[in-house]
Amino acid sequence: MSKDKQRLFYYLHHILEAITRIQRYIEDTDEVTFLENELLQDAVIRNLEIIGETSHNINKHYPDYAEQHASVPFAVAYEMRNALTHGYFKVDLEILWKTIELDLPGLKVMIESLLQKFD
Repeated sequence: MSKDKQRLFYYLHHILEAITRIQRYIEDTDEVTFLENELLQDAVIRNLEIIGETSHNINKHYPDYAEQHASVPFAVAYEMRNALTHGYFKVDLEILWKTIELDLPGLKVMIESLLQKFD
């Protein structure tokens, strides 16, 4: 595998790792518990920031790849990262919960599928 392709693989793998961590953190958690637990919120937000920043790197360094896989929301993940990073104490935790419950599982499937295509 070329160095360039290897770096793309690592970016995708970082996204998958962050998703897996989030899912592990919230595994036995409901929305009420999440909304009350600042440590859990911070852990989830940190990993969403990783997903967003890594997605930005894919868009920046591999625009053709991102375009070929336009169904993967790399740009949306980066926008969320910006909102989380610069929102400070204005993060809507209920929207955040819905995102990790409804959107993250689908993103995980997409990323796993992309990773399977690497040799």
